[in-house]
Amino acid sequence: MMFADRLIEAVRAKQTPLCVGLDPFAEKIPALFGDAREEIAAIERFGEAVVSLAAQHAGVFKPQLGLFEPYGPDGVRVAQEIVSEARALGMVVILDAKRGDIGTTAEGYARASFGQAPGFDADCVTVNPYLGADSIEPFLARAERDAKGVAVLVRTSNPGARDLQDLDCSGAPLWRRTAEMLAAQTGRLKGRSGWSGLMAVAGATYPEEAQALRQTLPDALFLVPGYGAQGASAADAVAGFTMTPRGREGGVVNSSRGVTYPQGAQHAATLDAWREIVSTAMAGAAAELRAACNA
Repeated sequence: MMFADRLIEAVRAKQTPLCVGLDPFAEKIPALFGDAREEIAAIERFGEAVVSLAAQHAGVFKPQLGLFEPYGPDGVRVAQEIVSEARALGMVVILDAKRGDIGTTAEGYARASFGQAPGFDADCVTVNPYLGADSIEPFLARAERDAKGVAVLVRTSNPGARDLQDLDCSGAPLWRRTAEMLAAQTGRLKGRSGWSGLMAVAGATYPEEAQALRQTLPDALFLVPGYGAQGASAADAVAGFTMTPRGREGGVVNSSRGVTYPQGAQHAATLDAWREIVSTAMAGAAAELRAACNA
């Protein structure tokens, strides 16, 4: 099954576009998960607990690789194990690595992202396109071969996105030109659902731009950061989705800090109390996004 079909199937099964992100900040992880002097062990236990709860509320999971890599080989191993656990629980995994290079180096990144052990065997990986089309091609080629997905940074949610993405490029901003570059390639990863696994990262903090992106990329799935902790509402987050008989559809909305570090979780007295707090936050986000898709 093509990646796009797997993702859409996962979203429909949970009836919400929620994607649970895992950003392992050691200082935010409750002491319940281990001694702060053994950070990677605490991160491993925390990550496993988050995945177990996430699988109950969302169909998609996104670990932030850059927060595992500071721990060297042990951090990468833990990330691999968490990816494997999420997939074993039936979740679609988007590896947030934001790779960006060309030629054989990009091919190496693609093999690491999509390949089985010692690779990550993720379903999809985030990619930075600003070296040009040849920086995306190695990921597209492997994704096309192995039924994987590629999520390309187009209109990101951070305030500094405007520094480059808003620059005028022959009458249109750079983010629009990036989308136009992708539009010619979406058919390569299109599934039976009609959606393409060549995803566009479209921040919830720029809902008007997301709607414009949808005009340029009518069949691309969107990966939407910026919901919750960065201030965007559920309505903002699904602004670029397409209205269908099932409600708004067309991607996933990530929430990391809002559902993994909700108020009260860090100082929970017991693991059961922590699970209740985090599960409630995940259920709330899932329900809020479900309602926005059906509004």
